[in-house]
Amino acid sequence: MKTQADYAQEGIITRQMKAVAKEEGIDPASLSKQVAEGSAVIMQRGTRATGIGRGLRTKINVNLGTSTGKADVREEIRKARIAEEFGADTISDLSMGGDINAIRKEIFAHTTLPITTVPVYQTVVENGLEEMNPEDILTTLRMQAHEGISSVVIHCVNRAMLDGFRKKKRVLGMVSKGGSITSAFMLIHGCENPFVEQFEEVLSICREHDIVLSLGNTARSGCIHDRMDAMQKEEIRQNVQLARRALAAGVQVIIEGAGGHIRNDRIAPSIRYYKKQSPFPLFVAGPLPTDIAAGYDHIAGAVGGSTASAAGADYLCYITPAEHLGLPGPDAVKEGLIAFRIAAHIGDTVKYGRDAQDREVAVLRAALDRNGQIRCAIDPDRARELTDGETECTMCGKFCAIKIMREY
Repeated sequence: MKTQADYAQEGIITRQMKAVAKEEGIDPASLSKQVAEGSAVIMQRGTRATGIGRGLRTKINVNLGTSTGKADVREEIRKARIAEEFGADTISDLSMGGDINAIRKEIFAHTTLPITTVPVYQTVVENGLEEMNPEDILTTLRMQAHEGISSVVIHCVNRAMLDGFRKKKRVLGMVSKGGSITSAFMLIHGCENPFVEQFEEVLSICREHDIVLSLGNTARSGCIHDRMDAMQKEEIRQNVQLARRALAAGVQVIIEGAGGHIRNDRIAPSIRYYKKQSPFPLFVAGPLPTDIAAGYDHIAGAVGGSTASAAGADYLCYITPAEHLGLPGPDAVKEGLIAFRIAAHIGDTVKYGRDAQDREVAVLRAALDRNGQIRCAIDPDRARELTDGETECTMCGKFCAIKIMREY
């Protein structure tokens, strides 16, 4: 079958491209050109199409899924519904506990959003780190692809990067779960990365189902004291090389990078470094600009995410208040998602000047239109709840600056 990348490279504007262009308010021909050159991708699920990349609204991914410590399918269903209700653009099912296939099936059944998976997660749970082999990983990928996933993450850590981790003293070494599993597999079996060695087969599976390939961020930093280093530069070099191979094979691709923990003044330079290396959409986890916000990491992450988006990041992975502490529940998912939707919007006001909604709210505030402000809020129910049922704002009472200046 032909992929979106194939059609774009042939100059054909697909139904999905037209839908994304209409939603984003851009020219379909321009979007088609971006897909052809790799600076934008279109994730598909059923009739739904979501565009990610240059010139498009910054998108938000919500991580769901069970762990070996907690597996409650009812909670995952609630999280999936919250993700859709409160404006997530995509979902990643990272389940590693319970009946993983059944959980993924339920998530599919309760949302229409594009879904991403990390096949090595399920593979290691079902086969064990020492027993699994490359064919097990590909079998999992084929199964998930057949079920209708929209995107897949692989971690392409290489031997040079592993040698670098041995030699360099980071405060926190490798904090990527998928990267650590893949690295441990390489070390246990004394082999190269199975994803790199089997890359053509990975591309074949992605091409068959027009799945967006996401090249993972194994070398991201785990604290703000671990600065960009040789391992991160080697990863971006290899990921760009693999991304070019993927696009040439008709597979849409995203590069993950500049995520994790980065001091705030280093976020924009880091994003610019990644964007300078290639045109591919950049997916950023966080980043967290401080390490002291446990319990409030969604706020810290939103600060970092807004800086990253403004500097050029195309796609943010949200962070919840439970980061570093435990598996997030439904309420934490909502808080994290809302925080990152705000971050993405802030970034887009800088990146693209998309501030029409802000002006609308400002006009409503000037008119003292309380209900109008609430209606325009990202979470109207929360805004209404904070009014305590009062008809006027109780912050200033009769000494409202707008009222005073209107009178005098």
